[in-house]
Amino acid sequence: MSDELEGKHGVQSLEVGMGILKAMVGGKRSMMLKDIAAAAEMPPSKAHRYLVSLIRAGLVEQDPLSSRYNLGPFALNIGLVAIDRLDRVRVGMAAIAELRDQINETTALAVWGDSGPVVVRWERPRRAITVNVVTGTRLSLLNSAAGRVFATWLPRAQIDPLLQQELVSEKRLPPGVKTLEDARTLLAEVEARGVAVITGNYMVKGVEALAAPVFNFKNELTMGLIIVGVEGSVDMGPDSSVIAELKRAAESLSRRLGSTRDAPPADD
Repeated sequence: MSDELEGKHGVQSLEVGMGILKAMVGGKRSMMLKDIAAAAEMPPSKAHRYLVSLIRAGLVEQDPLSSRYNLGPFALNIGLVAIDRLDRVRVGMAAIAELRDQINETTALAVWGDSGPVVVRWERPRRAITVNVVTGTRLSLLNSAAGRVFATWLPRAQIDPLLQQELVSEKRLPPGVKTLEDARTLLAEVEARGVAVITGNYMVKGVEALAAPVFNFKNELTMGLIIVGVEGSVDMGPDSSVIAELKRAAESLSRRLGSTRDAPPADD
């Protein structure tokens, strides 16, 4: 077989081995041989032969007490190096561009700044009337959808002092929010829904917004995906396709960044 032909066909045994690794990653925990074989759709005897080679390569390790298999040190090292080389903002920019194409609304990307979320990129939709977003804008924790996302999923010790400052300094607060406990109740609703939705009372009159959290390989909040539209133009209902697309995009980006968190809940 020529080198060119062999390159096109690939190495079948390597592909089988990668299939076992994918099955183990999908299991999200240490696994018994029979479970790995079932997930990889192969006989246990065949899976065992490949596991022996993967153990020798450092990609898999076996617990001598439980006989369960888990990813080995070399597999973990590959993952950490890949994540370290991944530019989160770059992939986030691609995600909001794709989301904009799906829903034809203004989309934006926010990351945490010194004391609040900051817009680092936005994408304009293909429609006559649009909402522009200023790059570098620092967003309110309570009066913006992205702010509520960060206030919901960042550590309370980090967020509570900032919420206290905002409760004192903000001239216009969300309806029913006057105290820190009120703010926590509002944020608990965001967490339960998996997305922040503001309409009719946004920080800018005539504008409504949605935002969803993006998590990294440590399952920590790292970015927020945002949708901004003219008030009344975006479906905010329980069966909203826009909200579904936003959640899908955030979940997909989280997986791209190595997160193993469960998907956000669907709206009732």
